[in-house]
Amino acid sequence: MYRIGSLIGLIYILIGLYVAWVHNYITPTLLRQVAQALLAIFLWFLVLLGVDLHVGGK
Repeated sequence: MYRIGSLIGLIYILIGLYVAWVHNYITPTLLRQVAQALLAIFLWFLVLLGVDLHVGGK
């Protein structure tokens, strides 16, 4: 029973992500910013050492 609930929850989230993408609530710029933030959070020691964790060119 737990697996069915998990599967339904996963499908619900995936459909929500698709709808948000189609209606421009999620954009490539937002995904890039989230990726940069996650890298900075998990690799904070590299940030302190001066490593640039910006994703993409700019």
